[in-house]
Amino acid sequence: MKKRLKTKSEILRLVKEYKIRYIRLWFTDVLGFLKGFTITIDELPRALEDGMGFDGSSIEGFARIEESDMIAKPDPTTFAILPWESKEQPVARMFCDIYTPDGKSFEGDPRYILKKNLARAKKMGFTYYVGPELEYFYFNNPNNTVVLDKGSYFDLTPLDVAQSVRNETVSVLEELGIVVEYSHHEVASSQHEIDLRYTDALTMADNVMTYRLVVKEIAQTKGLHATFMPKPIYEINGSGMHTHQSLFRGNTNAFFDKKDKFHLSPIAKYFIAGLLKHAHEITSVTNQWVNSYKRLVPGYEAPVYICWAQMNRSALIRVPMYKPGKENSTRIEYRAPDPACNPYLAFSVMLAAGLEGIEKKYPLPEPANDNIYAMSEEERKRHGIKSLPEDLLEAIKITEKSELVRKALGEPLFDFFIRNKKLEWDEYKQQVTHYEISKYLPIL
Repeated sequence: MKKRLKTKSEILRLVKEYKIRYIRLWFTDVLGFLKGFTITIDELPRALEDGMGFDGSSIEGFARIEESDMIAKPDPTTFAILPWESKEQPVARMFCDIYTPDGKSFEGDPRYILKKNLARAKKMGFTYYVGPELEYFYFNNPNNTVVLDKGSYFDLTPLDVAQSVRNETVSVLEELGIVVEYSHHEVASSQHEIDLRYTDALTMADNVMTYRLVVKEIAQTKGLHATFMPKPIYEINGSGMHTHQSLFRGNTNAFFDKKDKFHLSPIAKYFIAGLLKHAHEITSVTNQWVNSYKRLVPGYEAPVYICWAQMNRSALIRVPMYKPGKENSTRIEYRAPDPACNPYLAFSVMLAAGLEGIEKKYPLPEPANDNIYAMSEEERKRHGIKSLPEDLLEAIKITEKSELVRKALGEPLFDFFIRNKKLEWDEYKQQVTHYEISKYLPIL
């Protein structure tokens, strides 16, 4: 099922050919959780034509009780058979776009938000491509963080159970038509990474949602628990979603310039400058959980300082080295996002920041070639290097004032997102943690 289907008639033919019994209609809520419901094949023609009605009042950010009716209309290009389901009664899935009963795109639908931002890029003559690297951990079960190995970056550990699970995950992703470039052990014990081949941002956002589910599904069949929690274990590396990105004009990479020292075009430099200028504002979207900021601390290869460089992995934005004859591979790597974000919204705000840089021709500062972690605070100030927000509260306060993020997400979704994150922080700050109990209870 590697071909991206285009027509309703093709889908109806395949459903009959493969004897599909059920169709799962998937969509994503504002916080990035995969939602969905199942229909039988008898309902498929109606679903493809008119969509299927559902109650949106219980979906995060979708609707108030008095505005609960929603329509989920499947996107035919996302049809795929789910390999882990029953072979006797095969199940397929399609991602949906969400509409209001009067036929208008629902402004709380993250997929619609990304489409809207991609339309802005298209109007400027660009197609936005992304290639994220999602890191995650395998544990014995969801109730503990007992690691399965003591491996590190690229290690091949003897009798590596996780490697076989990872290989099976890659096979399932390929069956679903998702192209995988690499899979390997990451820096931390029990931490792994599967890298997806870059593609257009909408397809990739759908792929990220599928990827996260597949990783968890296959782990569960092996008696393991996979988590994309940004920082599950104290004092070891957390999980990131380093996002490689580029703009194309037709088949030409708009980021490439053969004559430039870094092989970066003016478009690429403006885009990088836009990301740097607006990094504070978009961080609550690319790193949306309280736990996200436990990862964004110095010393664990997570980007904390707002700067760019070519070889320096301590920088927020890295520009991979140019390889002769590989002009289309010219790209930038934004290293802040974590794999628990909502990919539709994260791609939207990163794109919005970059396009703002292009439209307003932001000047690109000099690259930071030194190890920023080794600099003193005074040295960083002297070089004009600022830091990302230290916690979710600081991040959300900055986002709340951001016209760029408000415009990128749209008023309804933006307002819900801000309210929800404030509630999360209020809930978090009232918790009495194990740290407090162990440190203070015996002495206070």
